[in-house]
Amino acid sequence: MDIHQLQIFISVFKNKSFSKAAKELFLTQPTISEHIKTIEEELNSKLFDRIGKSIIPTTEAELLYDHAVRIIEKVEKLKDDLQKIKSTPSGNLHIAASSIPGTYILPKLISSFKNIYPDISIQISISDSKTVSDSLLSGQIFMGIVGTKLHQSKIEYTPFMNDELVIASPDFINESFIEPEEILRYSFIMREEGSGTRKEMERWFNDIGIDIEKLKVVCILSSTDAVKQAIKNGVGISILSIHAIKDEIECQKLKAIKIKNYQMNRAFYIASSTKRTLPHIYKLFYEFLKKNSFTL
Repeated sequence: MDIHQLQIFISVFKNKSFSKAAKELFLTQPTISEHIKTIEEELNSKLFDRIGKSIIPTTEAELLYDHAVRIIEKVEKLKDDLQKIKSTPSGNLHIAASSIPGTYILPKLISSFKNIYPDISIQISISDSKTVSDSLLSGQIFMGIVGTKLHQSKIEYTPFMNDELVIASPDFINESFIEPEEILRYSFIMREEGSGTRKEMERWFNDIGIDIEKLKVVCILSSTDAVKQAIKNGVGISILSIHAIKDEIECQKLKAIKIKNYQMNRAFYIASSTKRTLPHIYKLFYEFLKKNSFTL
């Protein structure tokens, strides 16, 4: 068996699915099945039991997985060591980010980073803060960018940029500042569970005495852009990052309203697992983010 086959096995083992592994690795399901069959024949061991549409790893698969992970990590460490001696760093950088930094902040920084390191390619996967944190803990990624802290004992968080959450509304609210209880008068658009914006909003509402159960929630949406479109179409108001609505404010399509005598500030964090060492190109990006942080 070779490294590629071990990577395929690890993906099938983690996903408990041939089809999900195929999607993750951009291969066909028959190709995945053929590689697993080859490994089973070479080891003379059954690796997965099929029960209905599900697959369950065998004891042999669990043993192989532990060894396979260590082998892959050693290979990646070797590549990393070799990379360090090159004058021009190169490789693939895969960053998972929650929606606000992934959509509105990182793209602005990538251009500058690429000017310094043109041979490093960058992939950004955007999801909510919980999914990013879970991906770090499972070892699927080395680095994430999030707007709220989760699993603090297992993930290291380094603040690199400030953010402010504001009430985003169309033009039917004339004031620039409102009392906290006035929020309860309007139809409210909520972000989904797992969203860093929602988690921070709930914390602040609790601080200023707003009962979330009394909000007039008209819909729950899974992306910031969907929330913005709903606000523009008069569905209601919501709490959003100032970064997310900067363009709409300038074009006067949305208003940023603040709560009197209270600021909803937070930080965006570079997140990494306390159990893993960042490869060289990830360290370069980490240092770049810290040096190029900014505040609106």
